[in-house]
Amino acid sequence: MHPLTTLALTAAAALTTACAATPPGAPMHDNAQQLQAYEWDLATAFDGQGRPAPGWRLPDHAPTRLHFQGQQLSVQNLCNAIGAGYTLDGARLQVGRALSTLRACADRDLMGLEQRVAAQLPQAQRYELRAATASTAPMLVLHFADGSRWELAGTPTPATRYGSAGERVFLEVAPQRVACNHPLMPNAQCLRVRELHYAENGVKQSTGEWRIFQGEIEGYRHEDGIRNVLRLQRYAIANPPADAPRDAYVLDMVVESERMR
Repeated sequence: MHPLTTLALTAAAALTTACAATPPGAPMHDNAQQLQAYEWDLATAFDGQGRPAPGWRLPDHAPTRLHFQGQQLSVQNLCNAIGAGYTLDGARLQVGRALSTLRACADRDLMGLEQRVAAQLPQAQRYELRAATASTAPMLVLHFADGSRWELAGTPTPATRYGSAGERVFLEVAPQRVACNHPLMPNAQCLRVRELHYAENGVKQSTGEWRIFQGEIEGYRHEDGIRNVLRLQRYAIANPPADAPRDAYVLDMVVESERMR
């Protein structure tokens, strides 16, 4: 076995605590509630003169995504999971120093973008929320100290879509898919997983039994031959069909990866 990538579990545990879910229905300012109800994908960046700024979107990569939860901002679709505290005061937005996990990244362009994003976010000064229209998604506009700005398109978070904060779980995914029964797919291949439990300091406490995973994990693309440990949110599905899974799993971060011989 050769390690491909290993993240520090202590960093993962710290980010787990920092980004703990805020239960739906908790009292909060309307703007904060709207920020937290959506995930915000960077659509366009502009420089201080209002001209389109290149380099903030990479070809063949998902856009940088911001997620607001409680008093924490997390950044996704980069090499590492990035988190920072934030505060709102009317139209003012302040973002604290960014902390990240320690995953190695072979893609230099993506790593460079990650460093730029981590440096840019603490320069945020104010924000605007633009309501959705019949043809456009809601928009978040971030204005930075140098006069530049980002425009980000919103999509409902899983908590918004499923109507609950969900449950944090860790699953280990075996390196190879296995044959499984599927009513609509002959010769179906499914993931094989087992649940892991960690203490707050990142030390593994227990390991469950291997089982067939029915369905897919939202946001996760499996590569044969690689064992992964995933941090997920699990949501109960209201009134699922009789032959469908009762829960939906959404990828939060890849905690550990290992290529197996």
